[in-house]
Parts: sequence; structure tokens; C-alpha cells
Amino acid sequence: MVGYVRPPLGELPQAETERFRRAYCGLCHTLGRRYGLTERFILNYDFTYLAILLSDREEGAPERSRCPVSPLRPREFQPETPALALAADESVILAWWQARDGVADHGTLKGLPYRAGGAALHRAYRRAAERRPRFDQAVRRQLEILSRLEAENCPALDPPADAFAALLSGAASEVDDPIRRRVLEQILYHLGRWVYLVDAADDLKKDAASGNYNPVALRYGLRDGVWTAEARQAFSATLDHSIRMMTTAYELWDFGVWSSLLEATFYGSLFQVGRAVLDGTFRAAVRGRYKEKHKNVEETT
Repeated sequence: MVGYVRPPLGELPQAETERFRRAYCGLCHTLGRRYGLTERFILNYDFTYLAILLSDREEGAPERSRCPVSPLRPREFQPETPALALAADESVILAWWQARDGVADHGTLKGLPYRAGGAALHRAYRRAAERRPRFDQAVRRQLEILSRLEAENCPALDPPADAFAALLSGAASEVDDPIRRRVLEQILYHLGRWVYLVDAADDLKKDAASGNYNPVALRYGLRDGVWTAEARQAFSATLDHSIRMMTTAYELWDFGVWSSLLEATFYGSLFQVGRAVLDGTFRAAVRGRYKEKHKNVEETT
């Protein structure tokens, strides 16, 4: 989960922006209550979407509180629910394994920030893994598959993308309703596949310079991280296919008050992010707009 799933805040009605902010702040408060102040810093948009997908159709009555980000003015947030608790636990597990993976990918010196992050999260990770052992084992298993594929320099897109997709789909394993669980597994599977592929595309130049494994470069025979017109068109179709499979599953369930936000993301924002990554403008756009959008999410009404 690396920040590609993001709401189109500038395009949403104010009520939907505020709803997203309450979920975002609610997950932050839940992380703090269950794990501590340090763990609140893993909060991001991706984990907020996980919490939203796991949430009930109706939003509970908000609470107001001050926090380290807003010590003077109370802000509304969603109080802890079983969905937020599950999302918080799974977010800690994902963040810790992501840090471990970063150490393996970046070596001794460049891996120091990941090593520090993993050390800071280690106690929380152990607690989260005790609470959600099945998810932790699933993440461990899929990352082992990914590591093996990377070591083999697998030139195909589907095996590594499937490993990450299966990892993310496991986040729905504790949902009780079997139909809802199946729908969420399919949404998260195709979302995970899309995230893995768009991340690989975003890292093309960096991986070309470092020599790190990149399945997109291998699949399309790209040199120096530069797209050919044919490769870009084919890869764009692959990305869009994952989004369409995701939305096909989404249409099978009623997400209640979250529907407008999810539809704006699944039917709009993800396509925009994919195009920006392929154009090479995504990171510049994030740097230029992140502070403004982040402020919109965190501002009180």
C-alpha cells in the first residue's frame, strides 16, 4: 500500500470530503488507542480505504477530540468500530511487512529508513499478529512467493501481481457475511493487482538505475525505464482491466453512505492516477498537490 489509491478531493462534494476525513481521523484515533502514538504515523489514504470497505453501510455518530495534529481545535472523527479495529490491526501488519520488504530490496544503507520503521513497529506488529494471526500468515506466505519470483527474475506480470493481489484480498477474511466477504475479496484482489502493477510502472526509471527487479520492464523489454508506444498501450489496457474487474465486484454490494466516495475513486481517480504514472507526472503532481489535499482532509468543519 503505497499511496496510489486516493480520493479526488477537489472534485467531491464537501459532505463526502468531510465523511472521508472522519474515516481518516477515525482510523488514526483507533491506531492510537490500540497501539500508541508512533503507530498513528503509518496512517495513509490506502489504509483509510481499507477501513471504508470494511465499514458498515451507515456511518456512526461522530465524536470530537483534540489530537497531536490539532491540539487546539477539536475535530470530528469516527469512533472505533469493529471495522476500524480490523483495519487498524491489518494496517500495522501490512506496514511492518512493507518495512521488512524495504530492507530486503534496498540493502544496508538505503534500507536504513525501512529498518528503523520496522524496529519502531515491531512491538505493535507482534500484538497485531496475535490478534489477526490468519491475516499475518497470509501476508507472510504471499511475500515469500513474491520474494521467490523476484529472485528468479520472473519476466511475466501475472505471477507477482497475483501474489500481491492475494495478499490484499486476505484483508477480508474475517468478514462474517459470506457474500459480502466474497465481494470484498474480489474488490481487494483486483485493487491489489492494480496497485502492484502501477507501483512497478512508477518505479521503472528508479529500478533501471538501481538494477532492482521490475516485472513491467522485463515483460515489455523496456530499456532505461523508457516506454515504447506499443508497451504503454498494452500496459494501460492491463491496468484498466483490473479497475473494471474491481468495479464489477463493487456493483454486487450496497456500500451505503460510502458509495459516492468509492464510485468517485473506482470510476475516476484510479484511471487518473494510472494515466499520470504512465505520463511520468504522478510524483510531481503529488508533491504539488499533496499538502493542499491533505489539509482538506484534516480541516475541521
